[in-house]
Amino acid sequence: MLQAEPAADAETLIGIDEVQRSLNRSRASVYRYTNTDPRNLNPPFNPRKLNPEYRSDQKEPLVFHPHEVARFARDVLRIKEVTVEVLNSPSTATQQLLASILEELRAIRARLDGADATPTDLHLHRQQHSQSRPAA
Repeated sequence: MLQAEPAADAETLIGIDEVQRSLNRSRASVYRYTNTDPRNLNPPFNPRKLNPEYRSDQKEPLVFHPHEVARFARDVLRIKEVTVEVLNSPSTATQQLLASILEELRAIRARLDGADATPTDLHLHRQQHSQSRPAA
């Protein structure tokens, strides 16, 4: 049985290792199931094979859409209960840095949105400031 929880990002692709674990098959059999052709980088869809996602280079690793893995397990391998689990990878330092940058940009945006009433030209700002002070 393939266990599944759809991820927030529906376009998450999985590699050979995840397919191997999902289908409970050896790595070699997963490669045998896969629709590949040494003469054609992206062969046409084959309903009897496990169809990888589009690749632009032969050196790119094979990746699969979870729905394709589920279709293959159900239709070809005849696994009755088919669901595919796509787990979010643990947070990396890069993801944490990007999240902090996004948070800072949101704070900047909030300050800018709140500062709409203030003049953006330094000359106008000085003029407003000098008018608000009483003359000596």
